[in-house]
Amino acid sequence: MIKVAVVGTGYVGLVTGVVLADLGNQVICVDNDAEKVENLKQGIPPIYEPGIEELLARGSNEGKLTFTTDVVEATRQSDIVFIAVGTPPGPDGPDLRYVKEVAHAIPAGINGYKVIVNKSTVPVGTGKLVTEILMGHGIDESMFDVVSNPEFLREGTAIHDTLYPDRIVIGARKREAAARLVELYAPLERPMYITDWQSAELIKYASNSFLAMKISFINAMSRICEAAGANVGDVAKGMGSDERIGNQFLQAGLGWGGSCFPKDVAGLITVAEAHGYDFQLLKWVVNINDTQTPHFLDRLEKRLGGFAGKRIGLLGLAFKANTDDIRDARSLVIIDHVVSRGGTVVGYDPVAMENVQKIRPDIDYGTNAYEVAKGADALMLVTEWNEFKQLDFARIKASMKQPILFDGRRMYRPEFVERSGLEYHTIGISD
Repeated sequence: MIKVAVVGTGYVGLVTGVVLADLGNQVICVDNDAEKVENLKQGIPPIYEPGIEELLARGSNEGKLTFTTDVVEATRQSDIVFIAVGTPPGPDGPDLRYVKEVAHAIPAGINGYKVIVNKSTVPVGTGKLVTEILMGHGIDESMFDVVSNPEFLREGTAIHDTLYPDRIVIGARKREAAARLVELYAPLERPMYITDWQSAELIKYASNSFLAMKISFINAMSRICEAAGANVGDVAKGMGSDERIGNQFLQAGLGWGGSCFPKDVAGLITVAEAHGYDFQLLKWVVNINDTQTPHFLDRLEKRLGGFAGKRIGLLGLAFKANTDDIRDARSLVIIDHVVSRGGTVVGYDPVAMENVQKIRPDIDYGTNAYEVAKGADALMLVTEWNEFKQLDFARIKASMKQPILFDGRRMYRPEFVERSGLEYHTIGISD
């Protein structure tokens, strides 16, 4: 058993904490939000993530998982301290204010050798920054080591991704520090790569940026397919069958969103610029993504003869299925676009609806897909939730003002939808 503190209880921190506790470690999760901490003590997570409530309850009931607002005391009681706070995008790259706050708080709790782990996605040089902050508080280097250990979890499958990672990256200056992380992760029996700080910090940015590039590439191909009369699904299958390319992240759609891809791509562009390189390729990756949803909306607007006076139903509001996260969600882009052009919007999402209602109380909401379709001039699939896979399209068609479905995730087979009398449009196929 290893004593661990995890500072930050967002997606990365909370998932890390509950999984490490489930592996048999003694874990203290820390957050400066007292209300959030009290909820966690009662088994109420601040995020929606399949499986997290079960692990939270088990860890708490077995006494392996506790929660506090006290960074100093958590540090005193732990051998390894994870920094897993947010690093939101700022005007000059990732905002490290929360990482710095934690780094300034940790020294008061150092009562023996500690391994400080940067789990948050951070730019090159953060390992050095945290080290300098601790030394600035008079902590001798013999009392701590800083390690870079980027996460690679995906929202909606975060528990699985943490238990069965493709690889575990450990960036350290000393073998002893890396060995502590190897010991911690040994029960997972997954490949581990030991490297230096800088390489570890870049691996996360590079990985997410490359995946974002694949998505933007296939979305660019979808535009060509629409113009040429081809099917982007067939093109993606033909490409993905080449083992050098692979079939993952070749699903054309409305573009990528969420908290990771936009921030990490922007972060790598900023890091490149700071080191004298103009990463034009990634800038075009962003441009393609930013124009994908507006392009699909232009097709719908053309079909309807404008959005003024039209009612558009949205199936799904989260940026992806199995999460309540709406950060950079395509639904928000769609809502802004339609409303600004005189249309009205009604939306539904199984778990993210409350989050959207807080920022868009001006639109209507339904309790299911059929309510959203009622009286709509068009229906748009935005998020690929499982409950949308087996809809009664005849019932949908009968309730709509105009029986038009725009599938933004290529979820449906055209012939199946059209058999019900709905007019079907999707990405990567010409109208």
